[in-house]
Amino acid sequence: LPAQARRRGIEPVELTEGTDLRALLEQLVDEGADGLAAAGGDGTQAVVAAVAAEHDLPFACIPAGTRNHFALDLGVDRDDVVGALDAFVNGGEKRVDLGQVEGRTFVNNVSLGLYAEAVQHEGYRDAKVRTLLDTVPTLLGTNGDRSSSKELRWTAPDGTPQRSAAVILVSNNVYRLGRVMGSGTRPRMDEGVLGLTVIGAETVGGRHHIGGEWATDEFRVESDDDVPVGIDGEALVLPSPLTFRIRPAALRVRIAPHHPGASPSAAMPTGLRDTIKRLMRIAGGADPLLAGRP
Repeated sequence: LPAQARRRGIEPVELTEGTDLRALLEQLVDEGADGLAAAGGDGTQAVVAAVAAEHDLPFACIPAGTRNHFALDLGVDRDDVVGALDAFVNGGEKRVDLGQVEGRTFVNNVSLGLYAEAVQHEGYRDAKVRTLLDTVPTLLGTNGDRSSSKELRWTAPDGTPQRSAAVILVSNNVYRLGRVMGSGTRPRMDEGVLGLTVIGAETVGGRHHIGGEWATDEFRVESDDDVPVGIDGEALVLPSPLTFRIRPAALRVRIAPHHPGASPSAAMPTGLRDTIKRLMRIAGGADPLLAGRP
């Protein structure tokens, strides 16, 4: 990868153990870097994207991590690591949003509750499903109560106070969920909203379990204790309260011209009106994978 970068006129900087990534990036910007790219996982992408956004520099996502969820939703071909470098050669540019919680940037999502407590466990990365399953009885208790887990307090869209120690997922834009093509990805990365998914919440003062999905530009969670969180898959513990915000169009992203440039779910209709428009464009001879795109 470093050799291929040099062939394209891109200066590679290889990280060594103990490197302060953010300090290194600020140094590179001070020295005149005119763009930043990260070859790594989503946690690394978030740090580099944050610095690029702060200095309004173009950013390229090189999918060299384990899951590369950010690359997928940006439309970067995750099987073409070297080809992703062409983003800085002749790639197109678009602006996307970034999420933020207490000064920390996230490119994908922040989890609270069950999953967030699971990722705190040693060995989670080597046995994610087993660790999560082992954590369920501890968090829910043998009788189904959540007294052993940290209570989270927040407010539903209708203004009703809620509490939850199950799962809250706050995402940079809204995920498409359910049994549809492209499920688990975000159709858009530029709608200027946070996506909220809640499972197993209770109304304060009652035992009514609820769940739901909605979009907002700000979300606040409180707890009597510090809050375990998973930020783009990285385990952290942050002091309460937590305020989540969206930063619309904060990041200039470059995409290689031969990469898709859109999420797998971007071409899927979201309702009857979109479906009719899509069918009419296809009937008129438009490419079915492009029909309906702006």
